[in-house]
Amino acid sequence: MSPALPSHWSAARLAETAAEIVATESLPEIVQAGHPVLRTQAVPFDGQLDAALLAALIEVMRRTMHAAPGVGLAAPQIGLPLRLAVLEDTWAADHDVAEARERAPLPFFAMLNPVYLPLGDERAAFYEGCLSVHGYTAVVRRPSRIEARWTAPDGTARRAEFSGWQARIVQHETDHLGGVLYVDRAELRSLCSNEEYSARWSHPTPEAAARELGF
Repeated sequence: MSPALPSHWSAARLAETAAEIVATESLPEIVQAGHPVLRTQAVPFDGQLDAALLAALIEVMRRTMHAAPGVGLAAPQIGLPLRLAVLEDTWAADHDVAEARERAPLPFFAMLNPVYLPLGDERAAFYEGCLSVHGYTAVVRRPSRIEARWTAPDGTARRAEFSGWQARIVQHETDHLGGVLYVDRAELRSLCSNEEYSARWSHPTPEAAARELGF
């Protein structure tokens, strides 16, 4: 995987763009694969936005994530290369699917400058999608348990362990901030449209798809 290029946005440009996003009446569009902002290393947050602007931006991102709908949204996905992401998973899931994927509710929170490390060698492979790769899904094998460290919007340092689907969400959104899309880590032979996934492969686990699609 080729390393993403660093973003060279100035603090003033970041603040100006964030203010424009917040001031617009409509929700921001979610940019799609092929946009350069998704392939750059986002700028670490170090106070470029004041507390009020940061809080307003996080709220806009939360509403955009809900409207999509999705379980996470990174700032680059709305055109802002800042190391910020919001996460929340409270959607009702089929019992068998939730059990197989270890999917438990994830209350809303925002992460600034997140990093994660795998805990142990266990990996889990499941179909995964992205609001910036509209209409497609693919199997991604990821660490089952991780430790994440980030800064909360109030400036406090946070650390937590995540497992199952929560770990997948944290990894997916943190990857965005490094210019990485889920397709970079995916089993490419598993790639399918959402329509084909719904018709054929929406099982709790991807074993049937693996046999038929050859991955």
